[in-house]
Amino acid sequence: MTTLQPDGTIAYFSMEYGLENGMNTYNGGLGILAGDVVRGFADLDVDAVGLTLLNDRGLGHQYIDEYGTQHIEPAPWPVEEFCEPLDATVEMTIGDETVTIGAWRYDVVSEHGGTVPVIMLDTDREENPHWIRELTHRVYAPGKDDRFKLAVYLVLGIGGVRMLDELGYDVSTYHMNEGHASFLTLELLARNDLDADAVREQCVFTTHTPVAAAHDEYPIEMLDELLDDDLISMYTVRQYSPRGKIHTTRLALNLSRYVNGVAKRHQEVSREMFPEHAENIDAITNGAHVPTWVGDEMAEVFDEHMRNWRRFPTKLQHATLIDDQPLWEAHQAQKRDLIDYVEDRQGVELDEDVLTLGFARRAVPYKRAPLLFEDVDRLREVIARSGDVQIVYAGKAFPGDPRGREIIEQIYAYADELEDEITITYLENYDMEMGLTLTSGVDVWLNNPRRPREASGTSGMKAAFNGVPQFSTIDGWWVEGHIEGETGWSIGPEPHSLREERMTDAKETLVDSTALYDKLENDVLPTYYDDREKWIDIMRNAIAFNGSRYHARRMMEEYLADAYDA
Repeated sequence: MTTLQPDGTIAYFSMEYGLENGMNTYNGGLGILAGDVVRGFADLDVDAVGLTLLNDRGLGHQYIDEYGTQHIEPAPWPVEEFCEPLDATVEMTIGDETVTIGAWRYDVVSEHGGTVPVIMLDTDREENPHWIRELTHRVYAPGKDDRFKLAVYLVLGIGGVRMLDELGYDVSTYHMNEGHASFLTLELLARNDLDADAVREQCVFTTHTPVAAAHDEYPIEMLDELLDDDLISMYTVRQYSPRGKIHTTRLALNLSRYVNGVAKRHQEVSREMFPEHAENIDAITNGAHVPTWVGDEMAEVFDEHMRNWRRFPTKLQHATLIDDQPLWEAHQAQKRDLIDYVEDRQGVELDEDVLTLGFARRAVPYKRAPLLFEDVDRLREVIARSGDVQIVYAGKAFPGDPRGREIIEQIYAYADELEDEITITYLENYDMEMGLTLTSGVDVWLNNPRRPREASGTSGMKAAFNGVPQFSTIDGWWVEGHIEGETGWSIGPEPHSLREERMTDAKETLVDSTALYDKLENDVLPTYYDDREKWIDIMRNAIAFNGSRYHARRMMEEYLADAYDA
């Protein structure tokens, strides 16, 4: 099997990377995706390099007190244990300061292909002023003002291009994973005598944000204050980010040869947000890295039935031929691993024979973690009629986000209210290890975002690799992967129905919570408790239909064919 190879190195710029559990270098799904992208590059032995910030103090360690209040404590990670310091520095100007940037290297090594280095920029050097030294310490600089965050983005984009040059990379494509790195286009404009077409030939952009207000923009005067006067004029910048502000997404959109959303539905949403670019926005649906996200017991079953599935995950389609018993026993073994994990972490005892729902997402309002408890009396009735459930939650609120903290407190309050009827636990400090334990060990993956705010989502894909069906509102990748009652279940109406009916958030919540209870009572619980054969069929289908499709190899082959070869 051959794979397209690019001419020159692909440089994948991302503000965060999920690389190893001990490296606290990411905030959430964007970083985990970036890690799976470079693992996909390595599997295919693609000439690529990752570029990010060191983030050596991480996002922080989450501690939740008895009232459900989240506290974030410093969580530095031991850089020297994971990364190699590089004997290379570059300089750039930020405001009136000459900034020296160093770098570290982490290698992503594939047993199937090659090695992809990830270069991490570091401004914490003695020659830099104190505030400059802090720029590369924490993911997204929580608690800092816009001027500081803009300076961080300048280091990522401009400093990143210069560092790759200093290290001798012959970059043919700069791939911006979200708009944080879009200032690299200004460096390229300066190098190409302001030839925008020449810059576009070098740039690819992936957008992940389906909400217009969530795209970063800053006063043009702030950029003028921070950007090196000798690099490029504000007159030129305004040509590629009009409307009086520096809009990181528009800058990338205007200076990239190829642009994509991360699911077919997200492509539609992005075209509506940026109609002037509608014809140019493509779709490449995200995928997760199968060898990273399959539990040990399920992997053993796959080894017996599907040779070389790690390298060629499309072979998971042959899961339709796996007998009931080995599939169920592997799942139950992984469920017991989860039960042990929860008891060890939280002191909470789960029951192996009770249907277990998993919900692990960043604590933000649109993901609607408390939707299951919208009508507590109805939930009690569902359980009384159709069977017990137990629920494992996890996820961090972003530091300084009071609404996210309130969501966690709500879950704790419902756990107290229902403690005699439903076992509900919230695991602290969600990380990659916990993500694998949850997605491989629960019985059903619950996901109920408000539409159309889920750009793609990958946690449900990881669950599918392990034969865990998703129960979700139809948004993101689930628009494509959902086959009702076969790969999982839907919650509520199709996205277009909501728009046609012009539903308010309150109305949508009522409609979706009612649909959730109905489906749980009439389909999910009866199948789990009363029709084991059908349940295992759904598990098989999740692996064969979704697992064989929504993986990193397919995603990276599409990027190679559509983005890098464009």
